[in-house]
Amino acid sequence: MKHTKVSCFFILVFSISFASFVQARPESKPFPPFRIVGNLYYVGNNYQADYLIVTSQGNILINSGYEADVPAIKTSVEKLGFKFEDIKVFLISHAHADHAGGAALIKQETGAKYMVMDADVPVVESGGKVDFQYGNSNDPDNVYQPAKVDRVLHDADQVRLGDAMLVAHHTGGHTKGCTTWTMNVIEKGKNYHVVIVGGPYVNPGYSLVYNVNYPAITEDYEHTFQVLKSLPCDIFLGAHGMYFNLEKKYSLMSQSKRNPFIDARGYKEFIELKENDFHNELANQRAV
Repeated sequence: MKHTKVSCFFILVFSISFASFVQARPESKPFPPFRIVGNLYYVGNNYQADYLIVTSQGNILINSGYEADVPAIKTSVEKLGFKFEDIKVFLISHAHADHAGGAALIKQETGAKYMVMDADVPVVESGGKVDFQYGNSNDPDNVYQPAKVDRVLHDADQVRLGDAMLVAHHTGGHTKGCTTWTMNVIEKGKNYHVVIVGGPYVNPGYSLVYNVNYPAITEDYEHTFQVLKSLPCDIFLGAHGMYFNLEKKYSLMSQSKRNPFIDARGYKEFIELKENDFHNELANQRAV
């Protein structure tokens, strides 16, 4: 999720409906890599959420952060005892620079196959220059090194590697090809449904009414919330740590016998909150 830069202060905007706040993109801080559940690991920082899925035939990486974040991801992967060059598949949540900006470097260093939802392919292959919202921006954070996509994904496509299988759910709006990933993970003989939410936010400046660059944006958001509400979820994750209270849950891992990332209720509440935010913003824009 892209945010507008403003000094070092946060701008907090609250609505009476308990809508979440919008803030300047904070400076990201290193975060310890750790195993979330089963063969699923966290290798991002406290802001950008990046995931490693370890399989019998190589590994899968979801999200790259900016290009400058790639060395830290590599360090995290190696701290966990894995080899960066064993990444065989690279996936993203959506085509903003803070999730796809390091794609070209990751492909260069690992040879991983880059797989992207169809509607986001033109954006990543242009380095962000044809993004419906940020393509004409003068902010250098919005553009990145273009990367060739090796497999074009469509809604409900499966990505398989070794003993792992992920499903790509098209959850557009935040970007045209925003993708929510689901997978099943086994831990101590129990199966868990994992959901990695792609991005249900309506960013500042997004036009939901008569958007000539993205005419279907409202319909895509509405479809997205239908999809997200239909997904079974035990392990709640997302494209940014703030979606699922990363830092708080991580701090509880050593204090509780129950994995704090098992949070079906938190998932449901988050999706309801973001859907309400969307409908409020749509109503406000239609009233103008």
